[in-house]
Amino acid sequence: PVLPGLVEAHTHLDKTFTLPRLGPLKPGLLAAIETMIADRLTWTEADVSQRAARALQWAFDAGVTRIRTHCDWWEPQQVPLAWGVLRRLADEWADRLVLERVSLIALPLFERRDDARALAREIAASGPGACLGGFVHTTNWNPQSLRHLLESAEECGLDVDLHCDEELNPAAAGLATTAALLREIGFSGRVVCGHTCALAAKAEGEALATLDAVARAPITLITLPTTNLLLQDATTGRTPRQRGLTLVKEARARGIPLLVSTDNVQDAFCRAGSFDPVEALAVGALAAQFEEPFDVWSQSVCRHDWLSRTPGSAPPLRAGAVADLVIFGATDAYLWPTRAQSRVVLRAGRVAAGAVPDAWIARATREAA
Repeated sequence: PVLPGLVEAHTHLDKTFTLPRLGPLKPGLLAAIETMIADRLTWTEADVSQRAARALQWAFDAGVTRIRTHCDWWEPQQVPLAWGVLRRLADEWADRLVLERVSLIALPLFERRDDARALAREIAASGPGACLGGFVHTTNWNPQSLRHLLESAEECGLDVDLHCDEELNPAAAGLATTAALLREIGFSGRVVCGHTCALAAKAEGEALATLDAVARAPITLITLPTTNLLLQDATTGRTPRQRGLTLVKEARARGIPLLVSTDNVQDAFCRAGSFDPVEALAVGALAAQFEEPFDVWSQSVCRHDWLSRTPGSAPPLRAGAVADLVIFGATDAYLWPTRAQSRVVLRAGRVAAGAVPDAWIARATREAA
């Protein structure tokens, strides 16, 4: 199988590879947030840079050409240490991949319109590839804050990326409210809503009505199967009853752009991961029972244009496009292209990672003859 350059649509490079120093972990999303808040007090620029650069190398070797990272932003009027580090890494890696940054801001910080505008202006002035983001959850729910976030992004010409309804509370209204507000505002950019696990907990009619509204809005959904399987319905001493995934098949049936991504790697939120979107797709294929992941679902790991409106986000594999390709060693289209098999990453038609097996060269030579 051959795929265009991969897109890793939702990661957390500021948190990655912190697992070895965290000690025993409590189950669930909110417990993981508390653990990372405590660990963040120890971060230095060198620490974040070293961990994030390691992650970028892993992603590059996997065939990723565009990666988006969220950056925790919990304090008003205080730019996080990691935000500047990630900007420098974006510049350093610009000739190898595109690194986009999302400000993961607590929703209450948008409660006052002037504060929301100030945050949006801060993000817009922080360099290319920056998106305005927010954490939308029933623990901090405020529809007025969400309105201010979206209106401020529109005023500043920013795309938006939300952690949205990452829970199994059927009362969660973040996604439905976002879709309604975007139509009311006439939002001109692209909005990404990651997780949206609560859809799986809602009554069928309400969930499908929400997806109908999403289909009429400029929204891309992102599912994070590895992390959500770990964090949702998580308690000690009990097998989880719910998978915690959003309604991926129902979204696809409505033509909603949907991406599969890794999320957290080796931190308080997820012990596993390798910054390989194909690995995340493999987990999704099992958890969500994707039919024929190749080639029915493979677009979910390589459609850059579903992520943002930024330059270079056109659909892949158009005539005349740059030959950024990932070639897998499986000889049968029905075999899953795991990292245990040969994988060759081409950038502009040249080998950038992996080694071309002798058998490939021999076969090409025979076919050419």
